[in-house]
Amino acid sequence: MIEELLPQTVVAVEAHGEEGVREFGDGPLYPQEEALVARAVAKRRREFTLVRSCARRAMEKLGVPPQPVLPGERGAPQWPAGLTGSMTHCDGYGAAALVRADDLASVGIDAEPHAPLPDGVLSAIALPAEAERLRALAADRPDVHWDRLLFSAKESVYKAWFPLTRKWLDFSEADITVDAGLAGGTRGTFRARLLVPGPLLGDRRIGHFDGRWTVERGLVATAITVRHA
Repeated sequence: MIEELLPQTVVAVEAHGEEGVREFGDGPLYPQEEALVARAVAKRRREFTLVRSCARRAMEKLGVPPQPVLPGERGAPQWPAGLTGSMTHCDGYGAAALVRADDLASVGIDAEPHAPLPDGVLSAIALPAEAERLRALAADRPDVHWDRLLFSAKESVYKAWFPLTRKWLDFSEADITVDAGLAGGTRGTFRARLLVPGPLLGDRRIGHFDGRWTVERGLVATAITVRHA
């Protein structure tokens, strides 16, 4: 699912459904990782293990020896030298997407249950203009939970943003416009216009991120890739 949203240079490994989650979620951890979840509840431990198992499988596909994936600043994963990537998980799903750092500057992925956001969340994350656009999308395409898609897109924006800036980005600092895609379709695109100075890549200041979305198998997924200058 995530793989279909990404260019061929990116290696994505996903685990979906009970069998996939069990296969990847019960995998081994390195001692450094084990120490981070030694006191965690079973659900947290399985999610932590799941995405790292996916990430190590992706490393192998890129010819990189599997190694620990430890959280760094603000919890962002620390990737092996020469790689960059992103991870995501929700109930019944986990994924990691890795790419050689020479091929892309940054990657951000996110997956969420395809269901309405809990009460109060949309008003906390959406700009007034975004909320207005969501109402129009919902009227035209009520089969998609656009509020959840917006939330996922904002998560992908942050995951693509942080490795390039090492700075926090608030939900209110990116204005996202979602393209509804073809009538009845389950895929589309979105653009996130940055409302604060964007990352500088070479001599190019990034003013927006472009992404893709899909809805399938009870999930909504979004992905962003940022090219070098």
